[in-house]
Amino acid sequence: MTMKGNKYGTHRVIEPQGVLTQAAYKIDNDMSKRYSNEIICDVISLNIDSASFTQIEDVCGGDEQKIGEMILSIVAERGKQQNPVTGSGGMFIGKVAYIGEDLKDRDLKVGDKIASLVSLSMTPLRIDKILAIHKEIDRVDIIGQAVLFESGIYAKLPEDMSEALALAALDVAGAPAQARKLPKTGDSVLILGANGKSGVLCGYEAMKAVGPTGNVVGVVRNPKQVDGLMELGVFNKVIVASATEPVAVLEAALAANDGKEYDISISCVNVESCEMSAILPVRDDGLVYFFSMATSFTKAALGAEGVGKDVTMIVGNGYTKDHAEITLNILRESEKLRKLFDQKYV
Repeated sequence: MTMKGNKYGTHRVIEPQGVLTQAAYKIDNDMSKRYSNEIICDVISLNIDSASFTQIEDVCGGDEQKIGEMILSIVAERGKQQNPVTGSGGMFIGKVAYIGEDLKDRDLKVGDKIASLVSLSMTPLRIDKILAIHKEIDRVDIIGQAVLFESGIYAKLPEDMSEALALAALDVAGAPAQARKLPKTGDSVLILGANGKSGVLCGYEAMKAVGPTGNVVGVVRNPKQVDGLMELGVFNKVIVASATEPVAVLEAALAANDGKEYDISISCVNVESCEMSAILPVRDDGLVYFFSMATSFTKAALGAEGVGKDVTMIVGNGYTKDHAEITLNILRESEKLRKLFDQKYV
């Protein structure tokens, strides 16, 4: 009889005992073990979290062979793809190879292609071979397997778009779903890291949420990106400033909002030390949503205290209700964004 594991996967924790798989240093990635409440997938591609991939690429000097070796070493040591510096993971797409008998009532069958909507930082993963590394889009094609626990969420890949396109969008699905939920009509919203995947998707949903009386402002470091972003129609304005320089961001952001502080900021950057650029421009009682996994919540908490900012800060939970469908629907609704994703991330 097949063993039954813990709903949250603690049966796969090797060390330290007593924690969940995300917090564990090492987890069991032995795919020959079959549990009645697990799903095992043959992995096609990993989408490494942007903060994590950027850190790995920097350490490896951009060398693809070294990047591959580092990813293999992390997975061999930890049983999962969890960057030891950023702590973040990513997600995978794969083909269902095994469904435990306790999960047979799900709308899922062996052979279905799915995207995991839980982080690789908690997902048992075995890599047999790296087939290709796509540095420009943080994607790694592999031969290997991964486990989804009973509590794990996933999405069947849609039939009206390519695997690569769906993966690119679902990788950041939590962000645009929050950008739909948090702002209200007439709000001003500041989005840092506006040129990335999560940035443009957040801009699209924020523009719909705030309506014609609101103001959605994007922040980019490269002035060459401004015209392209404005043509997408997902921002009212785009300003140029480095998110690592909070005073510069504050001054440019206020100028783009008639001198007023913002109701909400959303941080989608993939580098460290950008916390205060998200906090400073926001009014007291406003919201700061840190989607970026490069965020130090210590820096954010102490930094807000240090400048006397009474703001509500939200941890970038990658899950919110219906986030997969919300995000895929953006690409169905917006021809410009779908074209951008097809050109840039596929």
